[in-house]
Amino acid sequence: MNNNSHNDDDKKGWQSAVADWSNDRAVFDMPWPKFMMWIFLLSDTFIFGIFLTTYMSVRMSAVDAWPNSSDVFALTIAGEHVPLVLIAIMTFILITSSGTMALAVNFAYQGDKRKASVLIFITALFGISFVGMQAFEWSKLIFEEGVRPWSNPLGAAQFGATFFMITGFHGLHVSVGVIYLLVVAKRVHAGDYEKKGYHMVEIAGLYWHFVDLVWVFIFAFFYLW
Repeated sequence: MNNNSHNDDDKKGWQSAVADWSNDRAVFDMPWPKFMMWIFLLSDTFIFGIFLTTYMSVRMSAVDAWPNSSDVFALTIAGEHVPLVLIAIMTFILITSSGTMALAVNFAYQGDKRKASVLIFITALFGISFVGMQAFEWSKLIFEEGVRPWSNPLGAAQFGATFFMITGFHGLHVSVGVIYLLVVAKRVHAGDYEKKGYHMVEIAGLYWHFVDLVWVFIFAFFYLW
């Protein structure tokens, strides 16, 4: 008798779910733009995962010696050879930008559009700084070290191909994110989301946090390994 009752409850549950879907009701309390952003980020996770897996495979199978990151990504400051200083600054900037973006989302949901727009704009400035530093890093490798996607005088030829592909793809994401944040900041300042709700700010934050998280993995694989 208990089993029959349990089966009847399951049947009613499924019928209720089917009725909700057929009547075009919101089964999950999530705006479609937010849901689609999660789908996009999931697909992007697979792409970056494939890139990093390929990098590991290529590096472990390389015949020539892989360049030492401490030497390749070092800067000479006041006559001193400082390893990874630029990369450390870039990482600090992105981590800080995640904090400002989180604050922006918080103030947006509180209805403080001035603070939210200012913090989003600051986050975009951090992103611009990151891209600028990455451009400097690329120019140093290309013009000073002679690294190319097809050749590398510092060691294994595959280094250039994997480095420019993965960091370039991430840099493209940051650049697109900066444009995205500037548009959202402008719309928040103009009050476009007061009636629609501020979930668009949270969606922008999801994208930016994802970009920051991916950089943590790139930092660990490329610069610390």
